[in-house]
Amino acid sequence: MVDVHAGLASSLRTLRWFAVAGQSATVLLVVYAAGLPLDASALWPAIFLLAVFNIWATRDAARAHEVTSGDIVAQLAVDVVVLAWLIAFTGGASNPFTSLFLLPVALVAIALPMQWVVGMALICAFAYGVSAAFGKPLPHIQSVFGTAFDLHLWGMAVNFVISVSVVAFFLTRLARSLRDREEDVARLREQFARNEGIVSLATHAASVAHELNTPLATLTLLVEEQLDKHDIGESADRDELHAMARLIDDCRDRVRELAAPATGETERLTVEETVNRIVERWRLLRPAISLSRSGSFCGASDRRLDPAIGHLLQALLNNAADASESVGISKVDLQIDVTHDELCGEVRDYGQGVASKAAEQMGALFNTTKTHGLGVGLALSHATIERLRGTLSMHEASGGGMAVRFEVPLHQESGEIDERLAG
Repeated sequence: MVDVHAGLASSLRTLRWFAVAGQSATVLLVVYAAGLPLDASALWPAIFLLAVFNIWATRDAARAHEVTSGDIVAQLAVDVVVLAWLIAFTGGASNPFTSLFLLPVALVAIALPMQWVVGMALICAFAYGVSAAFGKPLPHIQSVFGTAFDLHLWGMAVNFVISVSVVAFFLTRLARSLRDREEDVARLREQFARNEGIVSLATHAASVAHELNTPLATLTLLVEEQLDKHDIGESADRDELHAMARLIDDCRDRVRELAAPATGETERLTVEETVNRIVERWRLLRPAISLSRSGSFCGASDRRLDPAIGHLLQALLNNAADASESVGISKVDLQIDVTHDELCGEVRDYGQGVASKAAEQMGALFNTTKTHGLGVGLALSHATIERLRGTLSMHEASGGGMAVRFEVPLHQESGEIDERLAG
């Protein structure tokens, strides 16, 4: 309800300025131009009070505090008091604008709980009773608008136009606020469901990583034994065994890295060194793919790269490689630009693109367009971007294929932050 309250308060401030302008124009027209016997000295203070109150309400809104139902009703109560004042000095119960007392009740009924609707109804009923009981009836007059009854009919027509305009304006604004709120709730529900799946997946991955440590050590010993058995002349077999050893070492390092963020035993590398290590590791896993790199590293020596960026970058590179290979092209483009505060990257494939419906579901867990895909890579990428408060977008690349662009903020080294806090 916070967004609805804020939108309603903003609409009230806007309409209040229209009310001040309309009331001022009405007094000028009716009292000074048409010559109706009304006490202008009693009307101007009420209009001035409403303008001053709206200035205060505008400044109060700039303080960015939470708008409550009580704030809305209190502001409407001021509007009702000013309206009762004006009606009391312009005919009382015979004034055609007395039906405007219904508008605050209608607006509260649309946006606020029932107890506030009842309170607003009591306020408006009391204000109407006071203006009717103590109001000054208009004398029988003859003006440019005709008789007193003709003037009343004119007032009813203007009152109808005002009421329709206010209701349409508020309903449109409130409907838009409610739609935006529903979209936010739907997006949060989708994120919650995906994050629940990711947490479950992470728990299972930690368990599997713990179990993999022993077989990886065994595989390392077996490969080393095979290397010792082969002669130097058997270069082809030795090359394959060396490649297997590098892959096993990489798998063992990745398993160990799962525990590194929790224990704080992370190697301190610059952003450029970290990105280079990630790219080289990916090239080891996908040697058949030609990777074209571009970009620059500027002013990021005192920044650190979140470990999750490595998973993000590898997932995007793997997806791009699979998309390019699906059309027989073994090529992927990577652009990385690093400034003092932000890392911007773009991964481009040369595949056949992604359908719009599939692109909308890219953030869903276990959703994949690949035959043997797990549907985890892009979901983890979206979750990483959200956690780091970055952005992730996808667009068609010129010449075919898709390009995925991401932007994430860089953080200072934790040691420097600790020193600043200690100082």
